[in-house]
Amino acid sequence: MTNRQNSSESGEGDSELTDVEKKIISLIQADIPVTERPFLEIAQQVGVEEEVVLDTLRKLHGDGTIRRFGVTIRHQMSGYKANAMVAWQVDEDRIDDVGNLMAAFEGVTHCYRRNPAPTKDWPYNLYTMIHAKTVEDCYKMAEAMSTLTSVTNYSLLFSREELKKTSMKYFQ
Repeated sequence: MTNRQNSSESGEGDSELTDVEKKIISLIQADIPVTERPFLEIAQQVGVEEEVVLDTLRKLHGDGTIRRFGVTIRHQMSGYKANAMVAWQVDEDRIDDVGNLMAAFEGVTHCYRRNPAPTKDWPYNLYTMIHAKTVEDCYKMAEAMSTLTSVTNYSLLFSREELKKTSMKYFQ
């Protein structure tokens, strides 16, 4: 249980984020500056020391308020012209091991487990997003992943059009 949960459950009302925490979150939910010291720039905008920003982020990550930092790359601009979501049917007792092996592939940007659909037509429970220079390279990467893991039931779903690529905004 986190301190926030403890205080909230005890009725103290301390489960709310502080103004400084909200300001920091509002700045990191947008593009983080691509500089030598991005958190110093954020600290200057908030009006605190850089170490306060870093300590706040460590605390928010430690208590589960922030689960992860993500990066959005415009893969088409970096030479990757093809991408596919690959849906895999993996034995549940192997899913962690297989997921770790697949996630280690250089072209894999996402790897996650989902419950399979309640139909025999879609039995897949592990998904990887792969990026490559060509559609053929996507197929080759999926085949290499299949060979490495011995997972043979999979389906590639190629992107047709990017409709949205923005982050959630929790605080303005």
